[in-house]
Amino acid sequence: MIFIDACKRKETPYTPIWLMRQAGRYLSEYKEVRAKVGDFLDLCRNVEFASKVTLQPIDILDCDAAILFSDILVVPLEMGLGLDFVKNEGPKFRQCIRNENDMKILQNEAYKKLSYVYDTISLTRSKLSKDKALIGFCGAPWTLATYMIEGQGSKTYTHSKKMLYSNPNLLHKILQSLSDELKLYLESQIKAGVNAVMIFDSWAGALERDAYFAFGFKYINDIAKYIKSKYPQIPIIVFPKGVGGFLGAFKNIETNFDVFGIDWGIDLEYAKNILGQNFVLQGNLEPCRIYDFDAMECGVDNIIKIMGKQSGHIFNLGHGMLPDLPRENAIKLIQMVREKSKR
Repeated sequence: MIFIDACKRKETPYTPIWLMRQAGRYLSEYKEVRAKVGDFLDLCRNVEFASKVTLQPIDILDCDAAILFSDILVVPLEMGLGLDFVKNEGPKFRQCIRNENDMKILQNEAYKKLSYVYDTISLTRSKLSKDKALIGFCGAPWTLATYMIEGQGSKTYTHSKKMLYSNPNLLHKILQSLSDELKLYLESQIKAGVNAVMIFDSWAGALERDAYFAFGFKYINDIAKYIKSKYPQIPIIVFPKGVGGFLGAFKNIETNFDVFGIDWGIDLEYAKNILGQNFVLQGNLEPCRIYDFDAMECGVDNIIKIMGKQSGHIFNLGHGMLPDLPRENAIKLIQMVREKSKR
């Protein structure tokens, strides 16, 4: 698999490419499946349809890797927090975790209740071409904790940060509880058939440097260490969005993962100079460049110029596909990267 080879810094015939949120509303085929199922969580729980939308980008775009169709919030959902996806508002939990008493809501061994995820993986892997990788994933403990504490997405993270500074022991308890579940959740995904795993820390940039390493990255690295100790052959990708201001701090600490995801807000040449010897880099085309063909090609040319045609890079977006991006440009992007990056 070219994607797995690239994760391990092996020579590849071209730079492999996949796109975050490559299964989604910009594809009419996805919208057709979604209309049959009902709400978003119903789709995540429907093994046949979740597998179908996981495979759509492979069939339509010809990406080098498929990523499991699911959501990072299924873990706190199965830990006991009721969850709704509200139209035009996004995910909302019916309860919040803001004090010690609220912790009693959380149930252990939530990973055992996620059989629909593992069944989706098994079905998808059985249908996926052997030369295409299947990526499993989870949300990072800090990002998941913010949703559980705030009750929904946030711009200020007021309750989460208040807890961090005024009751750090409680926040560590929440993070440890999540970390314990996520280790076994990713392990179960590997047993079901994924070829690599990715940890999304979407709200990493909400914290100052020292707070992030104490309450965010510490737990990511602990999860990665657990997975590597049992499955050393499985590549681990980490995507801490918004950490460009302290990127250099990752260079001098012990880490347990293979690929570092670079968001579009970080200069790729800067990232390469700092982290290129430590990690394979993944990223980081600005998603909105896909709206315009010339802007897209300019972005591709710049990334390939920076990263060169050597191993050590996986092409991706600096964040996810947007719902109204033109699919024909996304198809062209895959072809363009392949052609321009040929060794």
